[in-house]
Amino acid sequence: MAKAGYRAIVDAKRPLEGERQVPRSEGADFDLMTIGGGSAAFAAAIKAAELGARVAIVEEGTIGGTCVNIGCVPSKTLIKAAEICYHAAYPNFEGMAACPPPSDWQRVVSQKDELVAALREEKYVKVLAAYPNITLLRGRAQLTGGRGMRVNGQAYTPGKILVATGSRPAAPSIRGLAEAGYLDSTEALSLPALPQTLIVIGGGAIGLELGQLFARFGVRVTLVETLPHIAAAEEPEISEALAKYLTAERMIVLTGAKIERVERSGDEHRVHLEREGAKRTLAAEQLLITTGRRANTEGFGLQGAGVTLGPRGEVQVDSHLRTENPDIFAAGDCIGEPMFVYVAAYAGQLAAENALTGAGKVYDLSALPRVTFTDPQLASVGLTEAQARTEGLAIETAMLPLEHVPRAQAARNTKGLIKLIQERGNGRLLGAHVLAAEAGEVIQEATLAIRFKLTTKDIIGTYHPYLTMVEGLKLCALSFTKDVKQLSCCAG
Repeated sequence: MAKAGYRAIVDAKRPLEGERQVPRSEGADFDLMTIGGGSAAFAAAIKAAELGARVAIVEEGTIGGTCVNIGCVPSKTLIKAAEICYHAAYPNFEGMAACPPPSDWQRVVSQKDELVAALREEKYVKVLAAYPNITLLRGRAQLTGGRGMRVNGQAYTPGKILVATGSRPAAPSIRGLAEAGYLDSTEALSLPALPQTLIVIGGGAIGLELGQLFARFGVRVTLVETLPHIAAAEEPEISEALAKYLTAERMIVLTGAKIERVERSGDEHRVHLEREGAKRTLAAEQLLITTGRRANTEGFGLQGAGVTLGPRGEVQVDSHLRTENPDIFAAGDCIGEPMFVYVAAYAGQLAAENALTGAGKVYDLSALPRVTFTDPQLASVGLTEAQARTEGLAIETAMLPLEHVPRAQAARNTKGLIKLIQERGNGRLLGAHVLAAEAGEVIQEATLAIRFKLTTKDIIGTYHPYLTMVEGLKLCALSFTKDVKQLSCCAG
């Protein structure tokens, strides 16, 4: 299988039949140069190579970008390790002895690092070798105006430029935070030893994932969120349920907190806050900040080249991912939210095609699913109930606790719920929100339904294998008109 997959990559270097090919940029060193060597840049370079273009990727750091090196891959493998550790220690099945948690944290981290290195080699370094018309230039790029660029003192004038410089963890403005010191998500994934106590500031996806990860490895975790709910972008019923589950795992979840200052006292970090009218001080061995990420756009000469930046440093682009400089496009985290690797890859391909062929394709995020890898997972696509009402849509909602889903019953894990939003009258699915052990897999059916404007009746009329979690979508859709508790197995 490996050889067949690799051969497919090699064959893909030839221009694709039926696609508009790239006209040669007269006098240009390359048809396209990317600033950055992560997912967006690689997707763009591969697309450009398939179109017959000469491409250069400029990267000064570790190739592969955030996802494979310090983001998705390392965090999700540690999350899975923590999940196995937790469920081994607290099994839902009777008659099974609880297993002790693993004692070798260093080995868990080193195995994570081995996976990162292997994927970086297979998915980035070796991929470059498959495309002779892609060149990797090591160094920092500096835009010099127009289509000009300088790398390590060498001047280049490519046909088009793609900015794909990624993002980095961002810290809020909290008095004393810089002086006290803190961990960001990158550092937390490579701690030399597990702390006994940890404060996490930020109740979004990263804070929730890493907070639960460390709690499941035996760390006493306190999560602090300034907004009224964790996972604030999600449906309130789902946020509340997830908070309840995390609390049951002995995490302390404090929402609606106003953080006043942070200080370091000996080996302790202290967070002074106000919540529900009362002053409170939290103390822990380590402090982790997970309040979002910021675009990497400083020091590349972007504004001097006619590229406009937004309030958080993000590159401003139009619907075709073109900046105000018509020869410079941008893709990935550097253009701001949503900062997902699959969005970056999609944007990179689209930007490359638009830049090189003038295809004019539109950057479309209308049916974008998102997943938070807690346990249970949180996944959603489309509109929330509040968003639908704000848009003036006439809607109906249905909500199904997982205790009514046979797969959850058989797995003895009924944590979670499913919420669907349909347009009143025609039944068109507008939003799907899933809190379940396999929510990231379940959401894909709803994503296709929303993308192709299907109805909840279309979902009901589609076969759903019995004892799968995705059957919960059908059951929730049925609950718009029926009491699913009164149905037999597989009944519609």
